[in-house]
Amino acid sequence: QVQLVESGGGLVQAGGSLRLSCAASGRTVSSYAMGWFRQAPGKEREFVAAISWSGGNTYYADSVKGRFTISRDNAKNTVYLQMNSLKPEDTAVYYCAAVRKGYIRTTSDEYDYWGQGTQVTVSS
Repeated sequence: QVQLVESGGGLVQAGGSLRLSCAASGRTVSSYAMGWFRQAPGKEREFVAAISWSGGNTYYADSVKGRFTISRDNAKNTVYLQMNSLKPEDTAVYYCAAVRKGYIRTTSDEYDYWGQGTQVTVSS
């Protein structure tokens, strides 16, 4: 069983930056693909970014491309989401997820493990 714990969320002004972390425990996730999703109030959970098991491949939602960067440190069993040029519409609870298969997935039902989420609020 894999436990995922997100951290790094908070309140930031538009144009600012945040770095989210997702620490995995229970077993190594070095062979797992990892993803970030978000859910704003009254909206469905949406895909944000994903990274393959090696970190060699990444994929982003169009809404965050060029502003967000996903990365991983398999030695630390941790995945990151660097968020720059934040906009009010980025406000949401951000979730980290892991899938046992090592290549990128973009839909939430393909992921096996989920964290509890961290709140990101961007003020205008």
